[in-house]
Amino acid sequence: MTFNELVDYAIENECSDVHITAGTNHAVRRFGELHILDEKPTIEEANKMIYGLLSEDYAKRIEKGGDVDFGMSYNEDYRLRVNVYHQRNNLAASIRILSAKIPDIEVLGLPDVIKSLADAPNGIIIVTGPTGSGKTTTLSAIVDYINKTKARHVITIEDPIEYIYPHNMAMIHQRELGRDTPSYAHALHSALREDPDIILVGEMRDFATISAAITAAETGHLVLSTLHTLSAAATIDRIIDGSPVEQQGTIRTQFANCIRGVISQQLLPKQDGTGRVLTTEIMVGNSAIQNLIREDKVVMIPGAIQSGHKDGMHTLNEDLLDLYRQGLISRKVALNASYDPVDFDKSLGGNSISGDAVNFIGLGF
Repeated sequence: MTFNELVDYAIENECSDVHITAGTNHAVRRFGELHILDEKPTIEEANKMIYGLLSEDYAKRIEKGGDVDFGMSYNEDYRLRVNVYHQRNNLAASIRILSAKIPDIEVLGLPDVIKSLADAPNGIIIVTGPTGSGKTTTLSAIVDYINKTKARHVITIEDPIEYIYPHNMAMIHQRELGRDTPSYAHALHSALREDPDIILVGEMRDFATISAAITAAETGHLVLSTLHTLSAAATIDRIIDGSPVEQQGTIRTQFANCIRGVISQQLLPKQDGTGRVLTTEIMVGNSAIQNLIREDKVVMIPGAIQSGHKDGMHTLNEDLLDLYRQGLISRKVALNASYDPVDFDKSLGGNSISGDAVNFIGLGF
């Protein structure tokens, strides 16, 4: 099996990821589940397949024992995000398959309030969720909406570049870590001198990036980014707790002033086995939310979200309940996805949760 045949097989079967490992079977991920294929290349065949993806510079980095991340086009319809790494003294590659066409907000099933958030002149919008939950795709849909509706200068900072944006109404410059800039924080500081209206930061993974993103938002820019958290409240805690203790009070106040919204999302298997469905929690940074952050009352945010339906907010449990009642997901899937399964069970009229119904990932541990 050639590389193209393997990727074509994955595309035809609606797989999201392909895994190539020297000396063992190929694997694909379909609807969130990993499947081991019968195809088992030799070490030489797998290495040839992997090296065929690498530029000369990336090949040298791999030969020195490093890892590489990069994006590449695959025919006119798809993009691939590739990570090549070492394991057991051999090479392996993990490949995410993305549509080259950026999906619309409506196609993704995101609520209309997302467009209102994207219309904000400044502040921070954060998309959160576990790995493989579609955070990058949601961010891309927001940028695509801006590109189609506003004359704005957008700078993206990505690791690696995944979707390619053509200039439409907006002008979009895309910078890749390791190629165009050494770090998120460095690129953010540089961006403030590059006349941007909107800055997309692939991930707020350290305090330097968080601080620079907040500064950019405070100086009149709209900042879009991601975090690996399961809820709006957990996102706020991560931002504050990720800051030095002596600066947490200042960061809390700054973040309260500039937060525009948090979109927490997961992709869950459909009950009929035909694919996955998106579930979300939406927090809009209205005055009530800002006050709770400022006063360090994050524990009260789920209640404020429940009270904020008129602003387009909803909790994860509310969305899970809706999907369950539509018959799209099973009760067990909903409980596993919830960060408050006891509350979800009560909403169904249940009195207890069986031990095998919920895993600790769903609880956020």
